[in-house]
Amino acid sequence: MGNSAIFLPMLSTMGLTAVVWFYMYARRIPAMYKAGLVAQTYTTPDTVAEHLPEEVNYSAYNLKNLFELPILFYGLCLYLGASGNTDALYVAAAWAFFIFRVLHSIVHCTKNIVMLRFNLYLGGAVVLWLMLGRALFVELAVHL
Repeated sequence: MGNSAIFLPMLSTMGLTAVVWFYMYARRIPAMYKAGLVAQTYTTPDTVAEHLPEEVNYSAYNLKNLFELPILFYGLCLYLGASGNTDALYVAAAWAFFIFRVLHSIVHCTKNIVMLRFNLYLGGAVVLWLMLGRALFVELAVHL
């Protein structure tokens, strides 16, 4: 397996971020028109949330979330690819992280069932922390 195999789940996670971004605007813009307020009303994320229905804002909250743990995931994937440490276990874990993020985003952007969303978030986080822990262990073992 080549080191570049780790990049496809990474790019797929970036693609998920783009999908959520487009979905957010597909929901927000019609809701803003329906609200009938002038554009200047929506000067901050707080005022957007205040004037639009809660379910319209779910995707915005999810988009913010896609710039939290996934940032560590991107860095780790770049490290693994560049260092030549990619193997089948890392690639499988990267795909698992991506799948957890997709499922988390679907729940977060639609029905927003909190415990289901939390468990999906936790699943992805555990996969990421295991990947990172393994990478740190391997790196420390090589240099000690």
